[in-house]
Amino acid sequence: MIDGDARPSFLATRSSTEYVELKRMIKEAGLLEKQPFYYAGQIGLLLILLMVSLVVLLVVKPFWIQLLNAVYLAFVTTQLGLLGHDAGHRQVFQRTWRNDAISLFTGNLCIGISSEWWMARHNKHHNHPNQLDLDPDVSIPIIAFSGEDLAQKATFLHGFLKYQAYFFFPILSLALIDMQKNSILFLLQQKGKYYITERLLLLLHFLGYFGLLFSHLSIWQASLFILIHYIVSGVFMGSIFAPNHKGMPVLSADSKIDFLQRQVMTARNVYAHPFTDFWYGGLNYQIEHHLFPSMPRNRLRKAQSMIKAFCLARAIPYHETSLLQSYWETLRALHEVTAPLREASRPSSRH
Repeated sequence: MIDGDARPSFLATRSSTEYVELKRMIKEAGLLEKQPFYYAGQIGLLLILLMVSLVVLLVVKPFWIQLLNAVYLAFVTTQLGLLGHDAGHRQVFQRTWRNDAISLFTGNLCIGISSEWWMARHNKHHNHPNQLDLDPDVSIPIIAFSGEDLAQKATFLHGFLKYQAYFFFPILSLALIDMQKNSILFLLQQKGKYYITERLLLLLHFLGYFGLLFSHLSIWQASLFILIHYIVSGVFMGSIFAPNHKGMPVLSADSKIDFLQRQVMTARNVYAHPFTDFWYGGLNYQIEHHLFPSMPRNRLRKAQSMIKAFCLARAIPYHETSLLQSYWETLRALHEVTAPLREASRPSSRH
């Protein structure tokens, strides 16, 4: 836990000025300009990949291939979700409605998640990353991210929380179904900008998804396909999002740390590589993304060299590590948070 209240006001002013300077550098380098042609290629590629999964479902008979298809579809739908994420941040087009169209297509129709619900939740995260009671990504009832967070958990959860690091990735397998549940509840209770369109597209998603599976596979085969698709999708999504902030400093709800420091110090980058850039959909450049959410994905790598040098020159903590190390740091931090529970349960501590 980090208390930002002790930060002198002149440092906050200095950092605010530094962010203005950094943003000027980024804009002058043209890194915030929209990239419609790049994203047209991404959209075309993902539509082809989605069609491959559909053709395999309709044409191929051996069921073991359909199980592989379920894993493959989890990869494709997660990549579609990453595309919707970029559109939600207005990275693709200048006009809002065009970005919204992509979000509605990828989120509501392809994945079964309300784009408006997800973006509202995600914006809270961007405004208050790793800040208790304000960032929904660290407001998970069955996971403790800091000592203060642990103190707020119900006592009956302590037996589970003691070993939360071991259960963390299995819990992620429920991510997709949890997001769909929250999306349905949101659309039943709220009337947003596109609430009629969102409801219709969500209905089409579930009718098309379950209808195709149960009409071309037996009940048990379709059920197993769905189970594998949902589990792999959840773990894949979680494996992309978890290393971005989990295990990094957690801020108190009343922290006054300025924007630049807050965004950099609570985020973790994964080393750039063509594989990780594609696998993470650019979110391995988490620091750059949080500083400039509207920056197109294909500009993040160039921005990183500028932003990293800028931070290091000003002694602003900038954390970057390997893919496997990012998972280790995440799990180690979760394990250390609940060390007091394990210590209290040892026989020697009762005397």
